Amino acid sequence: MTVSYCKVCNNKFYPRPSNIKRGWGVYCSISCKNIGTQVIRQKVFCFICKKELMRTTAQLSHSKSGNFFCSKSCQTKWRNTEFIGPKHANFKDGKNSYQSVLKRYKIKQICNYCGEKDTRILAIHHIDENHKNNDINNLTWLCHNCHSLVHYDSVEKQKFLTKHKKQCKQWWS
Repeated sequence: MTVSYCKVCNNKFYPRPSNIKRGWGVYCSISCKNIGTQVIRQKVFCFICKKELMRTTAQLSHSKSGNFFCSKSCQTKWRNTEFIGPKHANFKDGKNSYQSVLKRYKIKQICNYCGEKDTRILAIHHIDENHKNNDINNLTWLCHNCHSLVHYDSVEKQKFLTKHKKQCKQWWS
């Protein structure tokens, strides 16, 4: 018979050989086991909503960013602001990142030439026609009809550019 000493109270006890094989022969009683396996929790706050949370030391060590969240919703809000553009896992060359820029800046989805409000027919137009230039001042909403006019009719393009310059002055002043 094997003699063991309790990890908590240091009392001598005789665990079963099958329990020793499983690694269970550590505590002399259930009360000592409860004391020995208590998890220490620390108070932290949600990075987004500042709600109070309790996390174990193991959970604290698993955070790569050092931030803690009360829910997936709060975590997603943080990730959507942190991992955009070149930091995003699927970012390649920036050609397609313009699609979310206007929405991120909460620019109303209205055609900036004719005033059409049907979001199903709106497209994003690069004013200088450089698809790598995704600056907010270079992007605007246009319906498909106006988009075609601006690209292929030089007179309409000049009208649009003068109208857009006036709008930009109003937005940013």
